[in-house]
Amino acid sequence: MTGLVGLALWCLAGAAEPPALTLAEDYQRGLDVADYWVSEKLDGVRGYWTGERLITRGGHPVNPPAWFVADFPDVPLDGELWLGRGRFAETSGIVRTDEPVDDEWRRMRFMVFDLPAHGGSFSARLEALRQRLAALDIAWLRPVEQFRVADHADLQRRLEAVVDRGGEGLMLRRADSLHESGRSGDLLKVKTHQDAEARVIRHLPGDGKYADMMGSLLVETPDGRRFRLGTGFTDEQRADPPPVGSWVTYRFNGFTTNGLPRFARFLRVRPGYTPP
Repeated sequence: MTGLVGLALWCLAGAAEPPALTLAEDYQRGLDVADYWVSEKLDGVRGYWTGERLITRGGHPVNPPAWFVADFPDVPLDGELWLGRGRFAETSGIVRTDEPVDDEWRRMRFMVFDLPAHGGSFSARLEALRQRLAALDIAWLRPVEQFRVADHADLQRRLEAVVDRGGEGLMLRRADSLHESGRSGDLLKVKTHQDAEARVIRHLPGDGKYADMMGSLLVETPDGRRFRLGTGFTDEQRADPPPVGSWVTYRFNGFTTNGLPRFARFLRVRPGYTPP
């Protein structure tokens, strides 16, 4: 079974009820960033430990080796399954494998950024999270580093440093915010570009160099806007394109006068994605 087809079948397979996660909005200059905790935006697979088992953002079960979760706490943890910067495809492949491979999971880390059931402010949840994970002392279960910045200029310096090292961007969480599900202005993403998700509607044929291959995807955003996605693909992806019905992430730079994403280019298939 080809990689993208296998990924799509996993995405479309039956999943449990998705966890009640906080979803980020985009950062807009003008906020008092001193009110927020800041962390690197990790390029991994969102993972949720229910207190008993590990699932994805979309509710799909994750099947790590038993030893990986044997000493996890009996409380929910919200975090990211992560191998390192720029290794999303490898991470995704490991996470969606039914039969786990020990050597692969030995390289995996579950980077935790929230303790959803705690009930306190984010600052209080963060302190409780740090204490709990420090007491467990599990090498692959670690809190995401959180820090504070003074102002927008300080935030931009931190962003540039992360991007220069191959990172995606930064995340901001309001220090006094309570945990809530759904999209929230208390959680913000800061990037040098924008990205979003769309569903594959049709494969459009290529020509010239890409004759007999996929030339572009016709995709549809969650709010019903359709456009073509024709750049950002490798030759392998054009020969084995994301299946119709799967969700993909695309990168873009603002919007046209018609409200469509400008300079949209394919980034990756988005496994387990549930539109807001």
